Amino acid sequence: MQKIQQIADGVRSGNIRSLAKAITLIESRNPNHSRAATTLLDKLLPDSGKAIRVGISGVPGVGKSTLIETLGMMLVEQGHRIAILAVDPSSQISGGSILGDKTRMELLSREKNAFIRPSPTGDNLGGVARKTRETMLLCEAAGYDIIIVETVGVGQSEITVASMVDFFLLLQLSNAGDELQGIKKGVMEIADAILVNKAEGENRPRAELARQQYENALHLIKPKSKNWQVPALLCSALHNEGISEIWQTVEQFAERLRNSGEFEEKRRLQAHDWMWTLVTDDLKDLFMRDKNVAALLPQLQTGVGQGITTPSAAARRLLEAFRRP
Repeated sequence: MQKIQQIADGVRSGNIRSLAKAITLIESRNPNHSRAATTLLDKLLPDSGKAIRVGISGVPGVGKSTLIETLGMMLVEQGHRIAILAVDPSSQISGGSILGDKTRMELLSREKNAFIRPSPTGDNLGGVARKTRETMLLCEAAGYDIIIVETVGVGQSEITVASMVDFFLLLQLSNAGDELQGIKKGVMEIADAILVNKAEGENRPRAELARQQYENALHLIKPKSKNWQVPALLCSALHNEGISEIWQTVEQFAERLRNSGEFEEKRRLQAHDWMWTLVTDDLKDLFMRDKNVAALLPQLQTGVGQGITTPSAAARRLLEAFRRP
């Protein structure tokens, strides 16, 4: 307990080593660390919640890291403290991950008021690290007033990130052909702004055309908030063009939702969703560690694979075994 208190005090004072230790503790899969991590989060919870949380997603190659570095440098120069939680893709074969964000954000990584934490996704659905929500709280308790979550930009990850941030920014490229073929309606529905990047040089007219197409498409989708009309924006992260407009959009969004009370309500709903996600994850862990389940599982998996038994029958037998004393 004394060690946990020391880490908590270090996080509150903005000590980077203490923050790194705290994040490592909550990311640990060791069951013995779980209670210590919960205690630490309970101690730091009153110091969290004051930051703006922004999710940024887009397909690989869209320029997420360049945008985040350019935006981050601008915010640091304005006096903000910014934390970037870059969720890296883990190998499904070896479990290793790239963890290259500090090399891709070379300038920002040298700023004392910027904290970059790459986190491997592990086997989580959608490529989002399991403990990203807790990491956000720790960074807020350490005094960072802007939290950016960068995700892989594949499949379910966009929806997962959108469920834990205040503002969700979706990056798109302008390529030849019908731009709308490259974006799912479901992803557009969760975005708070769509940004067409790399709008520079000969690509500028194509980028503007793509922006107009997205803008037209957004008018056909029912807004997720009655207090906000989702904009389609242009920028060139590489040439630092349109970056200030992006942050102005985030600030306008936060102001409108705060004035209406929707901002706080959204965070309350996210907290409830977080609680049930953790309950589901912990129940699955308990289930898989149960000795009765472990004894039956190999046999039932083989039976399902060979078509001897149905998945529903196998699931029912496993649940019955789990409930046995």
